[in-house]
Amino acid sequence: MMSPNILFPKGEPFLLQGSRSGCLLIHGFTGAPDEMLPLGKHLSSLHHHTVLGIRLAGHATRMKDLNRTRWEDWAASVEDGLHLLRGMADQVFLLGHSMGGVLALYAAANYQVDGVIAMSTPYQLRKDWRLPIAEYLSPFIPSIAKGSPEWEQQHAANQEPSYLRYPTRAIAEMRDLLAAMRNALPDITAPTLMMHSKEDRSAPFENLEQISSHLGNQRKESLAIEKGGHMIVLNEASALVFQSAAHFIEKLVRQPDKS
Repeated sequence: MMSPNILFPKGEPFLLQGSRSGCLLIHGFTGAPDEMLPLGKHLSSLHHHTVLGIRLAGHATRMKDLNRTRWEDWAASVEDGLHLLRGMADQVFLLGHSMGGVLALYAAANYQVDGVIAMSTPYQLRKDWRLPIAEYLSPFIPSIAKGSPEWEQQHAANQEPSYLRYPTRAIAEMRDLLAAMRNALPDITAPTLMMHSKEDRSAPFENLEQISSHLGNQRKESLAIEKGGHMIVLNEASALVFQSAAHFIEKLVRQPDKS
């Protein structure tokens, strides 16, 4: 008999009810909905949007659960969230951080949405000889250390629920998800805002321009953030990120473009 999946503390999805403008918040790889909660509270309390923060399949339980998921399962989590939010909102905006931004862009190419915001979003993973064979290595090396000083410092400061290591099999799925996103970028027509820190060492700043240059959408904006590293939804860059996200959405809510 399989043991039930036990959620991390603060690993639950969240819903903040507000107006008929809805925001779907998507967390990053190995993370949990709680990392998006401060942004959700800002959009809900100050701007009165309805906010749904989803939990991606395999996250915030046990690392072996994430190794069993495939990138299509993460995309299906976003699709489920979209269907739920559409029952409460007339306009829907996707906001994702890191891998959540990848999923937001992929979903924007496949579903009708009113806008998409991608934060600290990679275009591709760093080159590594192990990457093409990650799924074959996973039985022998189930996980790898995160190890980044940036990640260690930010995790300690914020105490956000997250797996402490990267599951190897799931890295192969992240690789394939990124390939699916790259193929989908020319099909995105919704207004798009990309935000990225110049100090990001997990997904270097050049990823922003790589994504922007492949977007089919001409209604796109970019915000280069001087400070903050990768976790711009939680660190010293968060105030600017929250204000910029809210301003972008407010422009579209006041002047919705249904063409």
